[in-house]
Amino acid sequence: MPDPVAPPSIDLAPVLDEGRWSGYLKFTVLLSALAVVFDGADLQLLSLAIPSLMSEWSLPRADFAPLVAIGMVGMMIGGAAAGMAGDRFGRKQALILSMIIFAVSTLAMSWAGGLIALKILRFLAGIGLGGAIPNAAALASEYVPRRHRPFAVTLAIVCVPLGGMLAAFAAGQVLPVYGWRGLFGLGGSAPLAFVILLFWLLPESPRFLIQRPTRWPQLAVLLRRMGREVPTDAAFFDSREQTKLKSPMTALFSPDFRRDTIALWLAFVSCLLAVYLCFNWLPSLLAGAGLNGSNGLLAFNLGGVVGAVTGALLITRLGSKPVMLALAGLAVASTAVFATFPIAKDVPTLPIWTLLILSGAMVNGMQVTLYALAAHIYPVAMRATGVGSAASFGRIGGVLSSYAGAWAIQAGGSSCFFVLIAVMLTVSGLAIAMVRRHVAVFARIS
Repeated sequence: MPDPVAPPSIDLAPVLDEGRWSGYLKFTVLLSALAVVFDGADLQLLSLAIPSLMSEWSLPRADFAPLVAIGMVGMMIGGAAAGMAGDRFGRKQALILSMIIFAVSTLAMSWAGGLIALKILRFLAGIGLGGAIPNAAALASEYVPRRHRPFAVTLAIVCVPLGGMLAAFAAGQVLPVYGWRGLFGLGGSAPLAFVILLFWLLPESPRFLIQRPTRWPQLAVLLRRMGREVPTDAAFFDSREQTKLKSPMTALFSPDFRRDTIALWLAFVSCLLAVYLCFNWLPSLLAGAGLNGSNGLLAFNLGGVVGAVTGALLITRLGSKPVMLALAGLAVASTAVFATFPIAKDVPTLPIWTLLILSGAMVNGMQVTLYALAAHIYPVAMRATGVGSAASFGRIGGVLSSYAGAWAIQAGGSSCFFVLIAVMLTVSGLAIAMVRRHVAVFARIS
């Protein structure tokens, strides 16, 4: 009796890393990116609704600082928990669950009758909002060839400011007619509808599937959809991503990764403090000066989309270190100039909108490319945990922004507000310079 033929053994590394970025792979990145669009939109709905809430409930701006802060606390918890869940149970499952949590919570906010109810629901929404981005970044990085990964991750995460643009546009249409309740209703129902499509269309990460032999038939199906000829009974190994970890969180502070983890966390916390100062307080700062706060946030996010995409394209050609340090320097310069410019209804508005677009390009460009850098630093066994923990630690900056923004505006108006942002961006730039595992320049592969 002849010996049974062993199933073919396939190395996943060259198949994924050096293969073609096919149409199907671009579609999967698009799905991840659309999930981040909804995340970015819901993230900024509260700041857009605060002026209406202040007016309807006759409350001062400072009363909403704890509401903004508790959402950031939820995001801290969600980022860390969903990152670990993504490494253990799958990026797709963690992403979908995160979206359901923030969508249902945001929808429920439309029925809130006071600040206490809003705080509870915003905390829950924050858990989902914090959990979605790390898993979307991990998915985007693990679908595509190696040289395209920084661009793919950035393309997904740049949808945070893109979602903010859509939220600002929607707020301009919805708030005058349906008020803040209508805005939260739209912000919750739209991602819930998208989750249904995501469940059926989004594949799991191939690099997550290869770690579980029981799911190799599913991996074979996925690779055939990607245009690879793979037998159903194939066995797989990964010559490039062989790391097996008992505790991905502990591994973040192993000798190999300690310096990069500390530098990355410092970069995230300082950069996200600057970003959330703008997300949370820019609309009310502009509204207090008699300007359109929704349009201001729209301009800031528009610049963010352009800056992040441009930064990602440059990273693939020049590497991440010079590009990110240039973004940091320009971000500090643009916000420092903003600090010298008066913001009032009786001054020309064109320079204000121009500075908002320029500052948004640099500040958001830094924040978005940080996710691409984080996805590059950590291997697949700890990637979602690494990205999620960095983003989660960065939410401390978001919590601080809730109070620092109100303090800066009251203490020194727009000048103090933008000086604080410039200082935080300087710290972030110094931390980026400390990172050792920057993205290198990849040789072009046809």
